[in-house]
Amino acid sequence: MADKAVRAGTRAFIGSFTTAGGRGVTTADVDPGTGALTVTGATDAVADPSFLVPAPDGSVLYAVSERDEGAVAAFDITGGGPARLIGGPAPVRGAAPTHLTLAHGHVVTANYGSGSVSALPVGPDGAPRAASGVLRHRGAGPDPDRQDAPHAHQVVADPGGRWLLSVDLGTDSVHVHVLDPGTGGLIPHGETALRAGTGPRHLAFHPAGSHAYVVGELEATLTVCRWDAAAGALEAVAETPLLPVGAREPSHPSGIAVAGDGRHLWVAVRGDDSIAVLALDPAGERPRLVTTVPCGGHWPRDLALDPRGRRLYVANERSGDVTWFDLDPLTGVPSRAGSVDAPAASCVAFAREAAGPR
Repeated sequence: MADKAVRAGTRAFIGSFTTAGGRGVTTADVDPGTGALTVTGATDAVADPSFLVPAPDGSVLYAVSERDEGAVAAFDITGGGPARLIGGPAPVRGAAPTHLTLAHGHVVTANYGSGSVSALPVGPDGAPRAASGVLRHRGAGPDPDRQDAPHAHQVVADPGGRWLLSVDLGTDSVHVHVLDPGTGGLIPHGETALRAGTGPRHLAFHPAGSHAYVVGELEATLTVCRWDAAAGALEAVAETPLLPVGAREPSHPSGIAVAGDGRHLWVAVRGDDSIAVLALDPAGERPRLVTTVPCGGHWPRDLALDPRGRRLYVANERSGDVTWFDLDPLTGVPSRAGSVDAPAASCVAFAREAAGPR
């Protein structure tokens, strides 16, 4: 019965860059049999909503506004049509937020332009309030064009929900923070240095919670890290290439997804315009590049698994589409199944349909 509810009640939301011709937040129905997306509406109420995260109950969708004066917004998604803005966007007190997560009653954003992380409490209506904490990273890297200062690109909670990890492309490191649920303040806890010049962009955890995988944007590499949840400590232990020898350069990996059974992971690679398919050993510590397949478009900015883990959806920013792939359950290799127009697409998120209007 639960599986039937997931199949019947899942919707997709596509983020995009309105300043590049995107529609803003696009809503689409997901065909339970084929995985095909059918667009049902869009809203440009927020500029450049480049990354989206739904609330666990499927009632609210959160979006960054990736502008110089960055903001985060909440949309009511309980209706059948386009998402409806709840209140107004709340400033994050940082520049160009590229990612967000939900933790301890707060929306937390990674602000690329200012190299900072912001926490905003969520009100009873689901809307974010004024920022309660802003923490700026420090440092730089060897690339004078991309690493002249901190550039926080992603923030995620660890599987246990105790720690926040922010991935900083500018400092070649992953920062670990604590969010005080009472004050909404952000407290630095630790920092893990990765190899200089790799430009870490995104991180994803193994389902067992013992390892994390960090995608390098400036070098096509995946860094394997051990995660000690008790100590809040991340340790880099190995690197794996994301492209075969002779692949197109330069290439800039972006999004990552890990299979729920811990057997495979996938990384979108811009420039090469491919999806890297990696197999994982039982311990999750030795990823192996199996193959790469075309991403179905140009400049894959992000990718996401559907809620059942059977399909992969890729947001191809420059070709303006979202392409979906069926996944071979044994090999993890994606096979292109279809696509839908989505100008300046930046991400895809899925939510189970909530019971009714707010």
